[in-house]
Amino acid sequence: MTRKRASTRLRELIAQGPTLYIPGCYSAMSARVLESAGFDAVYMTGYGTSLSLTGLPDVGLTTMSEMVANARYIASAVGLPLIADADTGFGNAINVIRTVREYITAGVAGLHMEDQVNPKRCGHVAGRQVIPMEEAVGKVRAAVDTRDALDPDFVLIARTDARGASGGSLDEAIRRANAFLAAGADLAFIEGPTSREEVERICRAVEGPVFYNMTGVSPRLTLEEMRALGIAVCISPNAMLRSALGAMHDLAQQMRRDGPAAETRFMESFRQHPLGDLHTFAGFDQVRAWERDYLGEEAMRKYADSVGHLPE
Repeated sequence: MTRKRASTRLRELIAQGPTLYIPGCYSAMSARVLESAGFDAVYMTGYGTSLSLTGLPDVGLTTMSEMVANARYIASAVGLPLIADADTGFGNAINVIRTVREYITAGVAGLHMEDQVNPKRCGHVAGRQVIPMEEAVGKVRAAVDTRDALDPDFVLIARTDARGASGGSLDEAIRRANAFLAAGADLAFIEGPTSREEVERICRAVEGPVFYNMTGVSPRLTLEEMRALGIAVCISPNAMLRSALGAMHDLAQQMRRDGPAAETRFMESFRQHPLGDLHTFAGFDQVRAWERDYLGEEAMRKYADSVGHLPE
């Protein structure tokens, strides 16, 4: 049986409804943690990619090549459909053509692209500016045509930052969202609503499926509330990033204060964790199985008289 494309599986998940909830990952490892937790899809955060890969903030300093490389690692590491942040498409409509090609080739199932000026910045910090709507629609059209030529099931999510941009408004954001849907986008993503009332208005006024980013200035809603509103997809982009950052900071402070004793305490505790066997999580058992299948029994003899973790 031919395996379905990731893009096809993502479309089916969205179509099943009522709300597909997808936490964000920033690396192949964090994506695998989400997979082990039982999620149906993963989302690659641009903020997390920038900070984890370069140590720099989400202000357009990460290149398309870096974003695509991270997306490729994530898509290869898990068996789940991946939605990836594509920032502004990394230029004008012509750049968007290559961006969509590269994301599709990397194994991504869908992307979102915004109407900010280039370089952009995180959608939940002040100082954002947007390009003219006509230019933004042209970029969406370029993405749609490229999708249709390469993978018609690839999911295009068109984002507008007009709600919180300099001189922007919710009215303008809704106008743009509907124009993007009319140009062929699959979902509309209005970044940064600041109240439940704004989210409700978006869900009433947008003439197609709504993608919701539950972070930053935007209200926290339950899955039941989002389902009642008809939200198609919701992401929590940086919860995993913040969790890792906090945990690493706390352990670093303990090791700075107590030296090796802190690491010893941590390891004693971590061994009881569901992912406490790091070598098993990393995949050494699979490597040993491959060796047995493809290298033969001769290759297995090295395990008999060597020291260390013994994969099953």
